[in-house]
Amino acid sequence: MRERGRPERWRRGWPIAVVALAWPSPANAQRAGDNAVTAAEDAFGATVGNESIGLYSTSSVRGFSPVAAGNVRIEGIYFDRQGYTSPRFTPGSTIRVGLSAQGYLFPAPTGIVDYRLQRADEQAVTSVVAGVNAYQAPFVEVDAKMPLAARGWTLAAGLSQADERYYDGSDAGYTRAALVPRWRPSDNVELLPFVAITQGRGEEAPPGIRTQGDFLPPEVRRGHYFGQRWTHKDSRSFNAGMVAKARLGSEWALAGGVFRSSFESGRAFANLFLETTREGMTREVVIADPRQRSASTSGELRVSHSHAAGPRLHTLHVSLRARDVEKLYGGSAPAFDLGWHVLGEAVARPAPASFAFGERTRDNVRQWTAGVAYEGRWREVGEIGIGVQKTDYRKQVRLPGLPVAHTRDSPLLFYGTLAAHLSPEWVLHAGYARGLEESGVAPESAANRNEALPAIRTRQIDAGLRWHLDERWRLVAGLFQVRKPYFINNEHNVYTVQGEVEHRGVELSLSGRPTDRLTLLAGAVLMDPRVTGPAVRAGRLGNKPVGQTDRMLRMNLDYQLPFPGWTIDLGASHYGERVASRNGVSRAPAYTLVDVGARYRFSLHDLPATLRAQILNVADTFAWNIQGSNSFGLIDKRRWMLSLTVDF
Repeated sequence: MRERGRPERWRRGWPIAVVALAWPSPANAQRAGDNAVTAAEDAFGATVGNESIGLYSTSSVRGFSPVAAGNVRIEGIYFDRQGYTSPRFTPGSTIRVGLSAQGYLFPAPTGIVDYRLQRADEQAVTSVVAGVNAYQAPFVEVDAKMPLAARGWTLAAGLSQADERYYDGSDAGYTRAALVPRWRPSDNVELLPFVAITQGRGEEAPPGIRTQGDFLPPEVRRGHYFGQRWTHKDSRSFNAGMVAKARLGSEWALAGGVFRSSFESGRAFANLFLETTREGMTREVVIADPRQRSASTSGELRVSHSHAAGPRLHTLHVSLRARDVEKLYGGSAPAFDLGWHVLGEAVARPAPASFAFGERTRDNVRQWTAGVAYEGRWREVGEIGIGVQKTDYRKQVRLPGLPVAHTRDSPLLFYGTLAAHLSPEWVLHAGYARGLEESGVAPESAANRNEALPAIRTRQIDAGLRWHLDERWRLVAGLFQVRKPYFINNEHNVYTVQGEVEHRGVELSLSGRPTDRLTLLAGAVLMDPRVTGPAVRAGRLGNKPVGQTDRMLRMNLDYQLPFPGWTIDLGASHYGERVASRNGVSRAPAYTLVDVGARYRFSLHDLPATLRAQILNVADTFAWNIQGSNSFGLIDKRRWMLSLTVDF
């Protein structure tokens, strides 16, 4: 059994990416101009290439995960994501929440992550990015766009190889590849088929720390792997499908897509450090899992009819969505107890000769949703959106040795949004939405680890105000309230519903250009997260959800120096105190992270090029990532990254 894996990954993966450097094409700027700060419209969240900024991300919007909830779109089309997405075919994403979701069909209470696909036009370009990521991990990325010989066809293609290393000292190797053809037979028709694969090799299991009481573990050295080196796995993510859009005359439009998404891992491990004491003693336990797999076929068909009446535009949408999901999980071998030692110290133990895996659980979800929505837009007056969806959700679970369990739900879901243009600069908006969402899987520290959780009903109310002054300043301020069932480990360490959680708060975004050289993004989320239910009233559960903070502040600055080609950037984020135990006794303190960076744009033999350098977590701040009640992981320490981008 391979112990480390890094030399083998280098030999097998890197020649693929290096050969791709020879892919020729004429010059046309592409990735050399990437800049998430200057490209973002607000501070709520955006991804451009390898950089993500903003208050929210694909894993956290208003304290919840839109990806875990199943609220994912590609080019605005419903997509049930199981495999990981990569910049090779989705170079960016936008978080749709609050006012940014105004006019967006069928908004979801947890927000929506909308990915955009790579697009090639008639100009050919190849971009090469090479450098070192965090912890001196080398990488090479090649993205090419070119016209094809066939009329109306172009092709975007990407290939990358990365040797990634992490804050806990674990590492992995990834090869990512994608093809995105584009067919535009006319200005009114576009087809975007795609196929993308991510292959992971030697992914070492990150350490998970659980304390024996309501207290934080003692600090450990980051960047030093203290798990077992043989606890690694290989994985594969696959995404394929097609997005189609057509305009039929001046009033009719069609949009749709069909997708296949899957994730599969070979034999995997959980490296757990249990019963950790205040003094730092811990009991190391390894749990092995057999092959796990999840796969989904999903899609949406949407027909829209628009009718203009002077300054008013009326649009009626009819949508049909469906998904069929199959999952294979569980079957864990009996825990392998490696004994007690000091937390953070690597104590190598030999791998067992074999693992006694059990039978795995199979579950299948079939869901269809039919929806009708109306949009009304009155120029310089306002907008209104209302919609209703009827969904049929069926889940079948085959647990080893038990009868097949069936779950069914068929709610009527509806939403309404309203925006009033008080003046050319001021817009007032409000919205309400109900949803049926997934709730992810149980965490590794739970007794029912990796178990697929049931779908839940959710609801959201929000309102806000936007101020837009010419092209320099934009302010968005909003109020929100999101309510969901609350999942947490119970007294028997089973991850299950224990009440209801409400996230109520204020979100602010200020974006602008105070000067021609300076771009500013600043945002804040001030929240009052609360848990209610019988367990809270009985005193068995605290009234604050585990891991949630009551405040998050974020600021990004990008400044163009007076020297040609040079810019510097600054990022700062602050996270308030977080509850770390189910009863609310243990709390993790607030912390602040600061990042600095610089870009130098220049011509390399007449080719657009950018040299990018960053130092992240400049102060080397230590904080715990709260993974569950009295369950912890690490966050990144100070690290630096350096890359060179050239557009050929």
